[in-house]
Amino acid sequence: MSLVRPRAAQDEPAGAQAGVRPERHVIHAVPVRRHGVKRCEPRTKNREPELETETDVVVLGSGAAGLAAAITAAKFGAKVLLLEKADVFGGSTAISGGVVWIPSNNAMNALGFSDSKDAAKAYLGTVLGNKVRWDLVDTFLDNGPDMVDFMHAQTELRLVPRAHAPDYYPAIEGASMGGRTLDPQVYDGRKLGRWFSALKRPIPEFMVFGGMMVGRKEIDQLLGTFRSPKNLLATAGMVVRYARDRMLNGRGTRLLQGNSLAAQLLKSALDAGVELWSNCQIEEIAVADDRASLVKLSQRGEECVVRARRGIVLAGGGAAADAAGMREHLATPDSHFSMAPRTNTGGLQKLAVALGACIDEAVVDPVNYAPVSVLRENGREIRFPHLFLDRAKPGLIAVDATGRRFVDEATSYHNFVRAMIAQPAGRAVPTWLICDAAFIRKYGMGLVRPGIGSRRRFLKSGYLRSGATISELARSIGVPAAALTEEVTRHNRFSIDGHDPDHGKGGNAYDLHQGDLQHAPNPCLGPIERPPFYAVAVYPGDIGATRGLITDDRGRVLDQARRPIPGLYACGNEMNSVMAGTYPGAGITLGPALTFGYIVGRSLGQDADRRAN
Repeated sequence: MSLVRPRAAQDEPAGAQAGVRPERHVIHAVPVRRHGVKRCEPRTKNREPELETETDVVVLGSGAAGLAAAITAAKFGAKVLLLEKADVFGGSTAISGGVVWIPSNNAMNALGFSDSKDAAKAYLGTVLGNKVRWDLVDTFLDNGPDMVDFMHAQTELRLVPRAHAPDYYPAIEGASMGGRTLDPQVYDGRKLGRWFSALKRPIPEFMVFGGMMVGRKEIDQLLGTFRSPKNLLATAGMVVRYARDRMLNGRGTRLLQGNSLAAQLLKSALDAGVELWSNCQIEEIAVADDRASLVKLSQRGEECVVRARRGIVLAGGGAAADAAGMREHLATPDSHFSMAPRTNTGGLQKLAVALGACIDEAVVDPVNYAPVSVLRENGREIRFPHLFLDRAKPGLIAVDATGRRFVDEATSYHNFVRAMIAQPAGRAVPTWLICDAAFIRKYGMGLVRPGIGSRRRFLKSGYLRSGATISELARSIGVPAAALTEEVTRHNRFSIDGHDPDHGKGGNAYDLHQGDLQHAPNPCLGPIERPPFYAVAVYPGDIGATRGLITDDRGRVLDQARRPIPGLYACGNEMNSVMAGTYPGAGITLGPALTFGYIVGRSLGQDADRRAN
């Protein structure tokens, strides 16, 4: 047995060179339960880590990719152990939008949408350009629909196609106007029982009343509570249920978006018999019998080793939160704010590299970009990704340090940041989002929610700037008053006829979908004219890394000679981006994550089944 360590090498256990398994002193783990989560605490404290347990498949990470791999392997007959670094399960998925992109899925076809692999392939070929890896793209397109069917037939997961959800480059051949993007159904967290408290909570700023999840539909209902009896009844029902949930569970159990997706997958893993351990710091991946088969972990100061008979799956979320490691790959590392969980530090990738794996550098962009605003108060920092709630709405513009617009504000979050960092001399870092009193009351802006509530907290912290006039606002944010005044005046003229000749805001299907469809003539263009005027600074940020381990189309991690490392697999953000660091549409991270998790799990499960027979 050879223990591979990225740090200093240590002596092998006695008998390792002869291929003898180290003497096992631990009989069983002592199960310790907190929030219903099993933790492994070895009884002994010998110098060498003991072989704690043996299983078919070990999955490292509990986001969509890891849970999909674990569920599928278990459904195909494998014994599966999932290890999570954090003290709760769900990973990045639990705090995401939960959107899944699967072209030509049968759910959309059943609803009458028209799509084909050829159309999706043509679209991706144009967007990905010369960075495309057709083996990965073909495998994704071939297996994505099967994954959805499998999950619908075998698990709790239910994905519903959006009737209208344009791809992010709607003018490109093969783009779709709807159906490829799927949302997880609203889910009742009470189905998890005592495991509900082990599910990672959503970002607090995305909830209302301290713990109730809301989506676009719910936001509209809450803001229009007294506009109709229907809205009043719907709001009353939500609030009554939430009050009950808050008393019994500490937060709402009506789950939406990524929290719903993570909850459905977690319940499915439990139903499939997957064993789950939390608080697991993975220290080493060991090679025995010429394959990656041992995982050494520490948990609350104790160490144990798990043997995987079939394979080890890396699904820890990638390296977006590794500030030092990402620094050389980012255009503005000192002003970049990742939304990835702080546990996503790339530790698993480093262990894989120690085994001979390599990181894919052939990506267009190193991360999936998103503009992020930052609130600093009382010694803490709160980050907010400006994905779709404000930028595309009528009555908002984005300006750089010169006070001038430079981008279609309604473009995708990825392309918005690309435009920011493309400006010379960093003049668009930060970028200022500008609006008036009518806009912020109707739509909100960043952390400032819509409605008539007080904005004192945000003004006091400096997160929100204000001015009685545009010139006063310009002085507050440090841009030329004459330029900003001229830009606002020009933009207001555009809003009259609904045409933006400068940057084309509201000029394509994607923009219009993100705008306010009740506003005419252009859902994305409206005047900025009612004082006071407001501004929020946004910075380059991301919602995950695209650089990952190079794998083949079966999810097997490849070494520098492009040969599979036996026993080692990767999926999700641990593997190289199927989209090559581009962002073709909503859900292009979770779609491949679920699909390749399914592919890896199926392969390992079938392998275990074949060997058993």
